[in-house]
Amino acid sequence: MQLLDDNMYFIILFWWTFLFYCDMYAVRAEETDALSGFQNLTKNYNKYLRPNLNEKPVKIAVTLEIASIASISEDNMDYTATIFLRQRWTDDRLVFEGSNSITLDPRLVQLLWVPDTYIVDSKRSFLHDVTVDNRLVRLYSNGTVLYAIRITTTVACNMDLTKYPMDRQTCKLQLESWGYTAKDLIYAWMRGNDSVRGMDTLQLAQYTVEKYYTEVTTGKDETGIYPRLTLYFVLKRNIIYFILETYIPSSLLVILSWISFWISQSSVPARTCFGVTTVLAMTTILMGSRSTFPTANCFIKAIDVYLGICFSFVFGALLEYAVTHYCTEKQAALKEREKKITCEEEEDNFVILVNNDAKEKSIHDDKIENNNLKSDTRCHFREKICFWLKIREQINIFFSCFTVKNPEKIDYYSRVVFPLVFLIVNLIYWSYYLYL
Repeated sequence: MQLLDDNMYFIILFWWTFLFYCDMYAVRAEETDALSGFQNLTKNYNKYLRPNLNEKPVKIAVTLEIASIASISEDNMDYTATIFLRQRWTDDRLVFEGSNSITLDPRLVQLLWVPDTYIVDSKRSFLHDVTVDNRLVRLYSNGTVLYAIRITTTVACNMDLTKYPMDRQTCKLQLESWGYTAKDLIYAWMRGNDSVRGMDTLQLAQYTVEKYYTEVTTGKDETGIYPRLTLYFVLKRNIIYFILETYIPSSLLVILSWISFWISQSSVPARTCFGVTTVLAMTTILMGSRSTFPTANCFIKAIDVYLGICFSFVFGALLEYAVTHYCTEKQAALKEREKKITCEEEEDNFVILVNNDAKEKSIHDDKIENNNLKSDTRCHFREKICFWLKIREQINIFFSCFTVKNPEKIDYYSRVVFPLVFLIVNLIYWSYYLYL
């Protein structure tokens, strides 16, 4: 009985082993049939020669996926992006029977010919290799090769910061062949603008992708004409951060400086302290902006213009009180002087009248004798005095045009003129930088 059980066990084990090897050989037979012509890939394949050598150029169909744009630097004028680059081409030497596609180990890419695509204007680039090299190599039965890689690259982007922070920057990502000219290689976007994915859902800190488009061009240098693919994308800066951080505080400081127009002119410490404080606060904002905002390729930006306008209005409010106080003091001194001169003239006139009465009789005879001799001299002397008096009068009239007769009205007019001019300047400023 025990012997019978052992025999049954060996029979079952033999049967399962037989079925396993039958299935394995069947799979291998299918793979051999499907990959006839691919088994000897490295035997008759020369990876150093491009497909269609000495014939028509190889057409490379490209699709691109933007995984992320990590940073955009205005100081360095570049951006760092992680992209998935997928290239497709047909190599007749890799045609095999069947209708299936084969995904190869990424290391086998060293055995195949691949296009020498590089990123124009790239400063730094690297291929991701965690946990393995981020490559994809897939072969199709008709000889089509799909080669995909994941790259992080830092690409130069020329920026015009004249309208910062209301600017729009147009950056580009260019793919070009390093060594194959347009006679050997042709690049093409596989589906036009739809060949680029990820731009619509891209989230950036300070920018919004306004639009993007693709273009097929060529690059020319002294060694030849090379095929090139270009992706253009327009970045619009989000201004709300700068409005809350800079524009609103500086505008409020300007409005705050106008409060001094309602303070009495006699309150010299209050108005002086108020004006100096607002000027210092505005200077702090201005200096902080110069150290925080980018300074590359442009010394005067839109935000610098606005801060300069606000500083001018704040300083103008302080200067307005200086002018008002000066005119008030000058008018008070002038009234004091006129009052003093009036009193002195009355005293002099009284003394002259008394002296004239006392001397009138004693000198009456002498005047009659000398009258004829001195009449000509007196006439000449009076003419000179009249001449200089007229000149003095004209000078006084000229300077009176710049004299404020009522200094108290300066504050009254400033309450209207300063806000009105600031409003007009803002309309011109925002119209120019937003719509022109």
